[in-house]
Amino acid sequence: MSRDLVALVGILWLWCCTAMAKAEYVKYKDPKQPVAVRVKDLLSRMTLEEKVGQMVQIDRIVATADIMKTYSIGSLLSGGGSTPHPQATAEDWVNMVNEFQNGSLSSRLGIPMIYGIDAVHGHNNVYNATIFPHNIGLGATRDPQLVKRIGAATALEVRATGIPYVFAPCIAVCRDPRWGRCYESYSEDHKIVQEMTEIILGLQGDIPANSRKGVPYVGGKNKVAACAKHFVGDGGTTNGINENNTVIDMHGLLSIHMPAYSDSIIKGVSTIMVSYSSLNGEKMHANHSLITGFLKGTLKFKGFVISDWEGIDRITSPPHSNYSYSVQAGIQAGIDMVMLPFNFTEFIDDLTYLVKNNIIPMDRIDDAVARILFVKFNMGLFENPLSDLSLVNQLGNQAHRDLAREAVRKSLVLLKNGKIANDSLLPLSKKASKILVAGSHADNLGYQCGGWTITWQGFSGNNYTRGTTILSAITSTVDPKTEVVYRENPDGDFVKSSKFDYAIVVVGEHPYTESAGDSLNLTMADPGPYVISNVCGAVKCIVVVISGRPIVIEPYVSLIDALVAAWLPGTEGQGVTDALFGDYGFSGKLPRTWFRTVDQLPMNVGDSHYDPLFPFGYGITTESVPSLVSRSTSAGVDGRPYILIFMVSLFISLYFTGEF
Repeated sequence: MSRDLVALVGILWLWCCTAMAKAEYVKYKDPKQPVAVRVKDLLSRMTLEEKVGQMVQIDRIVATADIMKTYSIGSLLSGGGSTPHPQATAEDWVNMVNEFQNGSLSSRLGIPMIYGIDAVHGHNNVYNATIFPHNIGLGATRDPQLVKRIGAATALEVRATGIPYVFAPCIAVCRDPRWGRCYESYSEDHKIVQEMTEIILGLQGDIPANSRKGVPYVGGKNKVAACAKHFVGDGGTTNGINENNTVIDMHGLLSIHMPAYSDSIIKGVSTIMVSYSSLNGEKMHANHSLITGFLKGTLKFKGFVISDWEGIDRITSPPHSNYSYSVQAGIQAGIDMVMLPFNFTEFIDDLTYLVKNNIIPMDRIDDAVARILFVKFNMGLFENPLSDLSLVNQLGNQAHRDLAREAVRKSLVLLKNGKIANDSLLPLSKKASKILVAGSHADNLGYQCGGWTITWQGFSGNNYTRGTTILSAITSTVDPKTEVVYRENPDGDFVKSSKFDYAIVVVGEHPYTESAGDSLNLTMADPGPYVISNVCGAVKCIVVVISGRPIVIEPYVSLIDALVAAWLPGTEGQGVTDALFGDYGFSGKLPRTWFRTVDQLPMNVGDSHYDPLFPFGYGITTESVPSLVSRSTSAGVDGRPYILIFMVSLFISLYFTGEF
């Protein structure tokens, strides 16, 4: 081979290498490019099938790495109880999520999927996670900064398991406690719900000062994309029936149910989930004027809109009876991602057909996919699609449990303290010789946590996750010499004959979620009323109510010496004993009106027929025992304790009157 030929081959080789390098550069893979440029570039490279795939969210149960690759599936989720295996560790979760993600990354364009989960009061599906109080309890704290810290802790625990997306917060304004999801609402008052959207900044991170308002923001690998839900009016259905119809005029909708969405968008929420409910007879999943017109148009929401679980199926009655119509109605209404969550091929086939036949325009598909990609780019998913094990120790760590304990004690609402004035039972003595603990909820972690814990409907017992029951907390709080007797359902004779100093009765509701929790009578679970009667009729008693909402309590109030609403406190039962025994004072205020009878419902503060047992905002405040001690012994003007001055004065008085 001549030198000239060698030189020519070399030049050709260099030219080919340069051409290949140029061909390999694509804008959407370049993190230095603006997000909008990356979205536009990637969208231009996608086929219709790849775009439709991005709009699909399926449950991990039906997913494989190959399915993720073949169909370009945009998202996976774990529904309630959908876990790698019972008591799965953080490592198990990370490995599972990464396996699915590797399938997505091996697709033609390598678009990462986004994995979502219902982390609605901590990372509640996951064994060993910290379970915080449900939203109703957080509403009682009146402490948005506490809620923000809970959001940050939750984000760390979720990321510890390799998951970057949570279906939280629920910003419903529950207007009727008969609704089975009322405990997912912070309050009947929209102002409190608005304040509690601060949790979004905890989950996603504080928006940078130069960021445009309303643009989704996720601040790195320790934060998660949030989801405000359920748009809109889900807390206002007639008689509190889940997924039912909310009858309200536009003024009422905008003044009660919409304000928290505006706040969430300003705080950069990444996604918004549509409600199963209807508004004035129109299914929200098919409501174009509110999803596209108001949410995306008026409120300028730039993230993506996601359906609820089989939400588009329920556009028709019975569900799934005209699926092609439901797909058309839901997508044209403005839903961008569809939580199917199982039969994805039917959805893909139907949506593809509707687009190819010009029934759904391509620009609607492009809008949906652009929004999904925007969120994925914005949260750094293209640069960091895979998770590592660096955060696994964050799951259920002590700092988060301490935070949950703080939230519990701040959420407690003291409704009664003593049968007569100046005869307070609280704080309780830690040095009593013998006390009774009674009730079905005293030693049941599942009842304490409520629904949306480990499984969709929650659980009963102490074996499904780690935490501290109220009984365990009492036992560890009182003096070691104090005899603690536990009887779930003691009879009156036993109580009368046992010479207890006092009794702590813990009763309430059993766990439930969604429609299973709808209740027209709101009664306490048996044998709660009998326990109150048997115990409080025989000994001084404090009743702690574990419930997701106000329940019927008026018939028993006269028997009770002290009454505490503890809501659904979660795994850290010591937060309850912190206040009962005076280590901290009671500070919680009712986030909801406590009715006298269910016949009054719906009844909210400001109503003309307002006649509650305990009004909205009510709550007796107390001081901690240490603060009382410190006040009684605080120094006077001359530096000597007041108590010393008092004792000296008393001594002198008694001496000169001859009574000493």
